[in-house]
Amino acid sequence: MRHRKSFNHLGRKRAHRKAMLSNMAASLILHKRINTTVAKAKALKKFVEPLITKSKDDSTHSRRVVFSYLQNKEAVTELFRDISGKVADRPGGYTRILKTGTRLGDNAEMCIIELVDYNENLLTTKTTKKASTRRSRRGGKKATEAVVETVEEVKAEEPSNAKEEESVEAKTEEVSPKTEEKKEE
Repeated sequence: MRHRKSFNHLGRKRAHRKAMLSNMAASLILHKRINTTVAKAKALKKFVEPLITKSKDDSTHSRRVVFSYLQNKEAVTELFRDISGKVADRPGGYTRILKTGTRLGDNAEMCIIELVDYNENLLTTKTTKKASTRRSRRGGKKATEAVVETVEEVKAEEPSNAKEEESVEAKTEEVSPKTEEKKEE
């Protein structure tokens, strides 16, 4: 019986599972995002997050411990040089799993696992969110005042646009006689 054994073996022997998680962790560290199945991503999250926590302490011992798990020099240097600086103030939760649907061949649930601090799209959308406004049925005066202000702003901008239109028309008139001469030849 497997009571209270929560470790996912992923259908592999210990050596194969260890090598696979090591390779996936190195790829995640080097590329910042990988595409895999949900089960492997959850196992990888448990594997890589303690290594990222260990990388906050840049000592020879912690580098050797992380290298014993990853077996990849480039991934270890990337982890200690770049990633540890970005996650220094984060207390945990260094990875994010985004489900993408199912795989066409065997209908396996697929996902993208990525490092949280490296997704530029999600970082920019968080800061640009607008606060929701409350609207009531009786707030007619405020809306009309806003419309009057925008109309006044538009009227103030019109003379400058008119001058620009006149200069554009003058330039087109200067060009048109030259093009007529070329057509006649």
